[in-house]
Amino acid sequence: MDQPFCTNHNPAAFQLLLRSSLYRELAAEREEIMRHKWIESEKAGRDIGYESALVNWIVHHRAGWKRSRHRQSLSIDARINE
Repeated sequence: MDQPFCTNHNPAAFQLLLRSSLYRELAAEREEIMRHKWIESEKAGRDIGYESALVNWIVHHRAGWKRSRHRQSLSIDARINE
């Protein structure tokens, strides 16, 4: 993912950002959207664009992806707490 402008101004703040769970979730979601964009663009034989891929992914895949991420995190938490 592209680094925000604050990287050069405050490296400590940027490192804190990278460790935040919100940032990690948003980065993972963006990665899934980009993967979806690539797959759908290949199917269409042309670049469908980020906005089209984003809307399509949200409508058709986001809820399932979020459920899957939640189950994974619960599984990891259970193993950590054993």
